[in-house]
Amino acid sequence: MSYILPLMILGLIIYALIKRVDIYSAFTEGAAEALPMLIRILPYMAGMLAAIQALRASGALEWLLGALSPAFNAVGLPAELAPLFILRPFSGSAALSLLGDVLTTYGPDTFTGVAASIMLGSTETIFYTIALYFGTVGIRRTRAALPAALISSVIGTAAAIVLAQGLFA
Repeated sequence: MSYILPLMILGLIIYALIKRVDIYSAFTEGAAEALPMLIRILPYMAGMLAAIQALRASGALEWLLGALSPAFNAVGLPAELAPLFILRPFSGSAALSLLGDVLTTYGPDTFTGVAASIMLGSTETIFYTIALYFGTVGIRRTRAALPAALISSVIGTAAAIVLAQGLFA
């Protein structure tokens, strides 16, 4: 598996040589075109990261988990995965950190570890993505995008739990 990325890069270089494309010029032009977009994106990224940090530092996350734990128990979401379910729509890095904690605590070959891994791969950083991409292009109303993304996150989480249960049945 470790050879896939080098092979893809080699294939791209060979294709560019066949098409007689100046690879270095194409790369530098693409990088130069990306800089203005990066400057437009940075304020949205900074705002979202500050909001996530405030949520965690204020204790609001722990309060929210405590308030929602009866509902999570009722639908079969293990308490160990509830923080991952709550944080994943907001922050990929926070979710990866929680996944690391879950894997360290429960192990990668347990139901909890497998379910958490599948959850991370089956869901998206919804609010971050909407804030970043919609904000970058100037869309102010997300209309159906937010509800559809939240529904897909719930479905992805449910599928992760069902698949993990199937693996450990």
